[in-house]
Amino acid sequence: MLKKQKVILVTDVVCLVAVLIFLLSLPSKLFKSPTSYVVEASNGELLSAAIAKDGQWRFPAADTVPDKFAKCIVAFEDKRFYRHPGVDILALSRAMKLNISVGRVVSGGSTITMQVVRLYRRESRTMLQKLIEVLLAFRLEFSNSKQDILKLYAANAPFGSNVVGLDAAAWRYFGRSAKSLSWGEMATLAVLPNSPSLVHPGKNSPKLIKKRNDLLDKMVNLNVIDRQTADLSKLEPIPGKPLELPQYAPHLLNRFKNEYTSLIKSAKDVKSTKITSTLNYDLQLRVNSLLKRYNNRYRANDINNIAAMVLDVRNGSVISYVGNIYQPEVAELESHVDMIKAARSPGSTLKPLLYGSMLNDGFLLPRTLVADVPTQIGGYSPQNYDLGYDGAIPADRALSRSLNIPAVKMLQNYKYQRFYDKLKRMGFGTLNKPADHYGLSLILGGSEVTMWDLAKTYMGMARTLNHFNDYKGKYNPHDYDAPVYITGKRDDRFDDFETEVASVMDYGSIWNTFNAMEELMRPGEEGLWEQFSSSQRLAWKTGTSFGFRDAWAIGLNPDYVVCVWVGNADGEGRPGLTGIDAAAPVLFDIFKLLPSGKWFKKPANQLKNIIVCRKSGYKAGEYCADKVLEQVSPAGEKTTLCPYHKMVHLDRTSTYRVTDACEAPSMMVHKAWFVLPPAMEYYYKIKNSDYKDLPPFKAGCDDGGGNYVMDMIYPKNNASVYIPIEFDGTRGKVVLNATHRNQGMKIYWHIDNEYIATTKDYHQLAVSPAPGKHTLTLVDENGERLVQVFTVLEKDKD
Repeated sequence: MLKKQKVILVTDVVCLVAVLIFLLSLPSKLFKSPTSYVVEASNGELLSAAIAKDGQWRFPAADTVPDKFAKCIVAFEDKRFYRHPGVDILALSRAMKLNISVGRVVSGGSTITMQVVRLYRRESRTMLQKLIEVLLAFRLEFSNSKQDILKLYAANAPFGSNVVGLDAAAWRYFGRSAKSLSWGEMATLAVLPNSPSLVHPGKNSPKLIKKRNDLLDKMVNLNVIDRQTADLSKLEPIPGKPLELPQYAPHLLNRFKNEYTSLIKSAKDVKSTKITSTLNYDLQLRVNSLLKRYNNRYRANDINNIAAMVLDVRNGSVISYVGNIYQPEVAELESHVDMIKAARSPGSTLKPLLYGSMLNDGFLLPRTLVADVPTQIGGYSPQNYDLGYDGAIPADRALSRSLNIPAVKMLQNYKYQRFYDKLKRMGFGTLNKPADHYGLSLILGGSEVTMWDLAKTYMGMARTLNHFNDYKGKYNPHDYDAPVYITGKRDDRFDDFETEVASVMDYGSIWNTFNAMEELMRPGEEGLWEQFSSSQRLAWKTGTSFGFRDAWAIGLNPDYVVCVWVGNADGEGRPGLTGIDAAAPVLFDIFKLLPSGKWFKKPANQLKNIIVCRKSGYKAGEYCADKVLEQVSPAGEKTTLCPYHKMVHLDRTSTYRVTDACEAPSMMVHKAWFVLPPAMEYYYKIKNSDYKDLPPFKAGCDDGGGNYVMDMIYPKNNASVYIPIEFDGTRGKVVLNATHRNQGMKIYWHIDNEYIATTKDYHQLAVSPAPGKHTLTLVDENGERLVQVFTVLEKDKD
């Protein structure tokens, strides 16, 4: 009895071990070979693919096997596939009988399941290995459905040359996806794995055609297809040499490859090296074509590279991604560089962000006057693109005209440290040096940004306007607000609006910023576009970096953000490489490819009604006569009152200004007057004919105004100036420029307390003082004095 129990126990153990061996004989994942990185468009069309690390074209396994291939491969390899448990006993018996009779393996009798096992094991074809394949085939069928086994076969079967798997074969041999192949094309592919080293497109064509046609006849006999379909399929040509795969989004493909490791850790939907992207297939191809046409034109001026990206504002996805013109065969073009990821000088594209930030933080109102006069700040002298000056200009007009001096003046007022911190909060990851490194040049392109970060920021602002109720009227940058390029990756990240983060810009500030950006003139249309109802309403901005190295244009509406960069990847500058001339035309042509839509909504509860002085754009003060109602950010209430409207005391004829020292108060006429500081006035009244000069003081009256009647335009106090050496070797001169509020007043010029000259009406003087520090003293006929210091630096001729 005890012996019998031992036998039973041993038997049970042996059976258990056998079961365990059977269950553990195959790993959970059979195939671990590297696969190609593949990017599809949102509609499933192939955009780009890269060869696998082992040099094979091997696409990741598809979710389904095309019905045509399943029927073709079953008819060709394993007609009883759906009825056997992994091994076809009848076929195997015939094969073994034949192999024994000839003394070697000439017929395998392998089922599709056994072939999957052989592809996994990669062992030589011997009787022992055949027996192992039989056992493992049973094991594979035990835990996998027939469809799963077909998927494994379709993904890993060899199709000749370095092509593995049905999907890669369909594209390499027919230039289309497997699901779109005809019966003849699918039959051609079905016969290839049977002998891939001998039969593949381009070699042994007669044998390939015969195999295909035999399979088509067999499928007729099995009632899979009719005779007419088979005969028509036999007329189809077989492929020649393998085709190049599409490269419609190569830079996005490389981005995906570089980000793959982090993506599979953070996103549950990224499970393989193949993604269905958010890119719109038709738009991507049309943008590619558009950029290629412009690139052909620009290369005549040695401008070799161009990039563009289009974002869908509504769902925050990338719908077109062209990182560069793709011409890898021309090495000097460096077209492999993804300029969407490259850090480049942004030119003026950050100016709207400063404008919006100042509105948000109560530093100005949309039309607040900003100084536009010659400026020197610590040896730094910004210049407007047109080299002119307006004296004073509304902030929104300064933005729409992209004037540099007002932008620098605004940043000086706002403080570059504050703006730097705000840009960091907006997600500009390339600001990797302290704020002092950039200084005031930050607003003129003195930093570097990527197109990705720039477009992301403007998209976030646009989303705030679209979702003002959900976002509570404030732009709060989050990591999850970044654009996505993988379908389904967004999940519900836009559904959580409760996170309390200090906002960088409110609705009213963004609204007024976009309206100011809309004022720009479109290139080549001279403003006439406004007459056409089909023209889209766009907020847009251009940028040009120092040295004409980068040309930018970014534009948006409630539906789309488009960003364009033009230049040379190696940083070489070229004449004429400006945002308005090179990038803006591309921007507007891309928008022509997009559907038109409505402008942003204007909810009254997000804007504040403020009474504003029409002339100055400041919050109206006591002496502002012409007032208007403006809808602005609630922070507008914190702005200062108008400093330019003053109460002026005139004599009874309103001809002269007077004081109580020369006129009885009862005899005075009191008027509100728009008065700019002398330097601003000097240029402002040139372009504004309605500007009225202050009347002169009546004889015997002391204005008590001090230096307010005189101002130095160039050089400013404590400035450094250069005096060049002319080509003939003589020492050049510097032109000093001053202004006086009273026209016709004489100014007496002194350098280092030595009288130099007298000027009247136009106060300009060419002098050539010695190198070093000098004191400049100006005295007018009334004895008013203006004293300041400047330093002369010698500059040799080039």
